[in-house]
Parts: sequence; structure tokens; C-alpha cells
Amino acid sequence: MAAPAMQQPSFLLANLKMDSTTKPFLQCCQELVKVIDDYPSKELHLIFPWLVESVFGSLDGVIMGWNLRFLQACSNEYNIVMDFLNPSGPMMKLVYKLQAEEYKYEIPVSFLPGPVKVSIQEGVLPDCPLLNNKLHFPLSGLQTLSLALNPFEYYMFMFASSLITPKNYPLGQHVSSLDSAYFVLVDTYLKYFLPTEGSVPPSPFTYKRGSVSPPVSRAPSVPFAGYGIHSTSLLKRHISHQPSVTADPAAQEIWRSEALLQVFVEMWLHHYSLEMYQKLQSPQVKLVLLQYRLSMSSMLCQPLTPPGSGTLDTYQEPFTPTEEHVLVVRLLVKHLHAFSCSLKPEQVSSSAHSHTSPLEELKRVVVQRFVQQKLYVFLQHCFGHWPLDASFRVVLETWLSYIQPWRYTGEKTNPQTDQNKGVPEKWSLFVQENLLMYTKLFQGFLNRVVRTDLVNVKNALMVFRVAKVFAQPNLSEIIQKGEQLFLEPEHVLHHRQHRCFLTPGHGGSFLSARQPVVTDGVFRVKSHVYGLEGQDCQYKQMFGTELRSTVLKLIQIIDQARQTAKKISDQSVEVAANNSFMSWFGMGSPDLNYTFNGGEVDDTGACVKTHEFLERSLDYLCQIFRLNAGQLSQLMATLGSGQDDGNSKQLPDCVQGENGLILTDLGRMQVINGLRRFEIEYQGDPALQPIRSYENAILVRLFFKISSLVNERFGGHMDALCSRPDFLGQLGRHYLASPEAMADGRRRSPETRLTVERNRRPRLSLRMLASYRTLLMLLLLYLFGALFSFGPMSSTLLILTGGFAYGLLSCPVWR
Repeated sequence: MAAPAMQQPSFLLANLKMDSTTKPFLQCCQELVKVIDDYPSKELHLIFPWLVESVFGSLDGVIMGWNLRFLQACSNEYNIVMDFLNPSGPMMKLVYKLQAEEYKYEIPVSFLPGPVKVSIQEGVLPDCPLLNNKLHFPLSGLQTLSLALNPFEYYMFMFASSLITPKNYPLGQHVSSLDSAYFVLVDTYLKYFLPTEGSVPPSPFTYKRGSVSPPVSRAPSVPFAGYGIHSTSLLKRHISHQPSVTADPAAQEIWRSEALLQVFVEMWLHHYSLEMYQKLQSPQVKLVLLQYRLSMSSMLCQPLTPPGSGTLDTYQEPFTPTEEHVLVVRLLVKHLHAFSCSLKPEQVSSSAHSHTSPLEELKRVVVQRFVQQKLYVFLQHCFGHWPLDASFRVVLETWLSYIQPWRYTGEKTNPQTDQNKGVPEKWSLFVQENLLMYTKLFQGFLNRVVRTDLVNVKNALMVFRVAKVFAQPNLSEIIQKGEQLFLEPEHVLHHRQHRCFLTPGHGGSFLSARQPVVTDGVFRVKSHVYGLEGQDCQYKQMFGTELRSTVLKLIQIIDQARQTAKKISDQSVEVAANNSFMSWFGMGSPDLNYTFNGGEVDDTGACVKTHEFLERSLDYLCQIFRLNAGQLSQLMATLGSGQDDGNSKQLPDCVQGENGLILTDLGRMQVINGLRRFEIEYQGDPALQPIRSYENAILVRLFFKISSLVNERFGGHMDALCSRPDFLGQLGRHYLASPEAMADGRRRSPETRLTVERNRRPRLSLRMLASYRTLLMLLLLYLFGALFSFGPMSSTLLILTGGFAYGLLSCPVWR
């Protein structure tokens, strides 16, 4: 997809392409290592795009590459691939070798994330520092724009894109695990270029004119402008940022770290829906748009069309991240927290930036400037669009990893003692600067929980995980203090214009502009909220009255689900105790609705059942929102007063519609949480229901043919017999009518009248004789008769006589 400019025919490239299809994988890699070591950069420059595509696949998904996402450690090729792509391996050596010669490689803008692609195609430079000085303007127009990336950026771009590029993998290769080659490589690159200890190893190659130059930072005189800027500013920006020959020596230490981080963040987190795209219109951009409209309104010769007018109407990216994608994002979040927490204590307290190394300065600001905004939008998109099933766990754990940076300080702690220890006060600044990550996403989680089946142990575990995290001592107080700071009136408005948080998009490389230290907590929290939600946002307090009512409703749902789960667990234990070897003959309970739903492992490694998770969740929620035992018992009493003892045997709340019963919102909640249910039964012809495991298939089919012949030949006589009002009619209805027809008082799920009438017709059914249980009972009776010297005919006559006598006694005429 990318090719060097003015590419010349390369015999080396042709030979390598031929060898890749004819020679074994190990031999191809060995020859590539020799080529990288022996050939000059001029020749390597021509094979680099092909080699990167061969490894990671093409951007359009046609070329699958080495299939890193599904390459497991048990594969013979795993070690070969890891050695070749290692940060100190041959592939990275090729990257550095080309980096020293200032080669550029093009990436079409059409393969960028949706928001970036649409903005650039409409002449708008997005808030994306990766694009600075890299846009290549063709003569054909903006629709064929491309990025000119250096070898390192190009390599990392292709590596990051391979995670989200849809590809036609062979059948059976749709499951990846945490030990795949791709996942391990992401972890390796993060640890190498963002080390928690020591510094980034230097590049083994240098420029011809000196040291390796970092990406050129934006000039301080150029103001920030994001989505919505007029297309002419794009060209002006591009010209105003021409590379300089001299580079900041301090920036050379970490330019690869910053480039890797920018590529990962832009490619993995810059995806969201249309409503998210509209929300990202910052106050600065809205001001620029207003100025543009005013300037255009004074020009009568031109129509009033705002910049990028078609963007919001035409952009709708149908992007849904996969579980593997979210797992990699969580790996990125966890490592960035560990990287940031590895900042030396003296550097944290020191305010003299001149004595701080670039890597230490990066640790100080990496989470806030590079990740916060895009991760918030990414998680909010996932919270709103992810299916309501247990797969949401990967998104949940990513969110919980971000809001708990104190877990990644490198200190080895016991989970039990760490829970009681609480959140250190020094993390209150982080909570304030990420308030929406705690409050807004918690509200989004509540909206999901009230619509999920909490009787499911995996869903109950997710509620437990969130409740346990937010119940950590001091955390709720810190969050509430942050909300109070946001609600306080702004008393430093005249200083607002001098206080501006700079993101990487605002200031390019974080080394290009130093920002003032903001000590005002009120302004810090307000800037965070308004920066992510806009100046006109309606903030809903996490500890406010409105959300408290939602929490009380959730507590009721949790308690109802807990009772249902406890009942199912107890019944499952009883069924498991009663079922023995005789269950093979059909003696056990055939009701699959009361089978044991298992348990899940909690943080301590113990197996916990569903109702236990829900009980702990109730305790944690009471701690978070300060509900005492009296309030909780009153709430549960109010809930119990509206229910009767036979609640579980009633139908869910329904209304009568044209085509039958329709569930109400209350009925849906009752079904989801197992409070009420329809008795799902086979409602067709009982003689035609599927053959069960406790029945003999041959006998079932044999007795069905016999019964069908008898019913077809004597059906009229059976109808006449069962229609008689005397004793013989009662006896005929007892033996010939189906049991389902006699159970008129049972509440079942709705069924058609035709089905009811068909099942009520009298018929002879011999299917019970095909049951292993019946056959075993008959065998025991014959053995018992043999003990008393009864022959087969005598035993058969006694069995028929006993069966007839039992029918007489159980006949309704005697009741």
C-alpha cells in the first residue's frame, strides 16, 4: 500500500518475492538477515515497504502477512518471528539503517481512522500530532492525500494497523489469546521504548549530517486548531512547519518513544461514532467556526457554508472494537501507568524542569496528555455500543485498570491488605483530573447493569468487581470532593486565558512548549470536564439525588437476583444429591432450568457462587453511597411487600395484545433477573416430541407406529367412548386423553387454539413403554414374579390387572 517515491526496478526485491513463495520460512528469514547486514540503504529502501507488508499484512486486508495475532508460542515459527521482530533484532536494525538516510514512505489517508480521514479529506487538519509536517499534497486534490512517514513511524503504523484491519483469515483461526506473538510484541515494544527503569537504548545508526533527528515539533507561535478549521489553514500549517536541520538534543532521547505512543494511541483509540465525533468539538474550535461564519456572512458573493460542512453529515464510522483490540488497549493502559509511576520521587516533588531528563518529563505527563481524552471517548463508545453479555468484561477491566493507577506503582502488596489500606491521598490530583472517568462511566455502567441478567454468574462478577473498586477507602470521598470543586463558582475567570492544558495535539511534542503548573483545583476540574464534554454539558453528580435513585433501584434488582440465584443454587444442590446412577434411566429431574449455574473465581482465587457475589456487591454499594443497615432493610421490606410467596410461579407482567401477551418493562426485568418466567414446555403433539436420552429410539419409533395404526383405525370409537358422561367415559378419558389436556389449571406460556384442540383429542400412546425407567420397572416385576414361581404369561396378566386397578382408583369418578 505504500511505496517509496521514484521507485526503481529492484532485482533484489524480485528475488526476495520469489524466495518467499518457494523456500521454507526459516531459510527466508535467514536470507533476510544477510540482506539487511550486507546491502546498502539504497537497495534496502526499495524492499522495505514490501517486507513490512509481508510481515504485518496490507492495509486493505488482502495480504495477511505472518498472521501474528494467531501465532502461538507452541508454533515452530514463533521463536523465529520473535527474534526477527525484536526491538534489537534484524527488522528494527533495518528501520534504523533507513532512518539514518531520511527516507520517507507514504500511507494513503483513506487508511487512517474514520474521524481523521474525513477531516483531512475535507481540508481540515485534525488534532493529531502524528500528522504534523507529514501530509503529502498531490496535484489531483485532497481526496488522494497521503502521509509521508519516516521508516520508524511507517513500521509502527503498519504494526498498529494490523490489529484493527479486517482480514479474511482461514477457518478455525478466529480466536486469539494473550500469549499470541502480536500481544507479546506489543508488550515488548512498550517495555523497550517506554522503560520503567533506565533509559531508551540509543539508535545504532546516525544521520549523515549528525545525530538522529526527532519529529519536528510545532512552532509555539502557531495556535491550536482542531476539527473545523478552514481548509486554507491546512496548507499554511504544512508550509509553516518545515523540518529544521538542527534538533533539540534533549528530544533525541525519547523521540522514538513519543512516536510509538502517538501511533498506538491514534490507531487504537481514535475510533468512535457520530455523536462522539460531534461532542469532540472543543470550545476553541467552536470559536474559530463562529469567526469563520461571521467572516463569510460579510461576503455576499459566497454561500454561507461552514468548513467541513459535510463532515458531520457524511461521517458515521461503523466501528466496533473486538475483544482482542480492547485487551491490547488495556495492556497499553497498564504499561503507561507503570511507566508514569516509575517517576522518581524527587522528580515528582521537584518543580525545576530544567534539571529533569526528557524521559522523566514524559513520565510526568504521558497519561494526561496522550491518552486521557481518546481513551475516555473510546470507553464511552464501548459502554454504549457493546452487547449486553459477559464479553463486556474486557472493557470493564480496561476501565478499572485506568482508574486505579496506584495498582501499578511496582510495590508488591497483598490484595486483601491493599483493599483495607485504601487510596493514598496523593492520588486525589489524578482523580480530579480524570473525574469523568469515575463518575460519567460509572453512570454508564449502571445503565448497563439494570438491563443485564444478574443471575448469570459472569454478570454478577462484573458488578462485584466495580463495586469493590469504588468501595476502596477514601476513593468515594476523593470523588465527592472533586465533584464539589466542579460545582463551586469560578472565581478566577480573569486568569482563564492564561491557564490552558496542552495536549499533544495542542503543542505537538510535549517538549516544544512548557505549560504553567495549575494549582487551582476548581479550574483543574472544570477544564477537564468542559474539555471532554463541552461548555454546555449537563453534569450529573455521582452522589446526587438523581443517581442515588438509580442506585436504589439497582440494589433492589441485585437483591431480587440474589434471592433467585440462591434458590437455584439450593435446588441444584438437592438435584445433584438426589441424582445417582439411576438418572441414566430417567429417574433424575429432567428440568434443565434448575441446573447448577456454577461459580467464578474472585480476586483471591476462591470459587464464589452467584448469590455470594451479589451479597458482597450489596455490601460494597452500601459503603460507597453510605447506606446504613436500617435504610437497606427498609428498602428490602418495601420490595418484599409487593411480592407474594408464589411469585416465582406467576407469569411475568404482561399486557394483552392483538397477537397474544406482550411483556411490559417490569415483565422484562422480571424475566431477565429470573424473578418470574414462562413455563417453557413442548406444546406440540406429545407423540412427536424429540426422543429423550432416557428413551430407547427403536422402541419409540416402533410404539409410535403401533399407536398410530390403533388411533387411525379406532379413533371414532375412542371419541365416542370419551364423550360418554358415565363411568366408562371417565375411565376412557383417564387412559386415552393426554396428561397435558387434563392440567387446565396450570399457568403456561401462551399457545394457539389449534394446538390446544389437537392435543386434547383422545388417543392411545404407548411411548411410556419405551422409557428405560419403565423397562427397568417391568424387568424388576418379572424377576419378582419369578421368585414366586410365576411364569411370563402369569406375570404379564398380573401387571395388566394391577395397572387397570390403579387406573380405577385414580379415576376422577372416585374423587
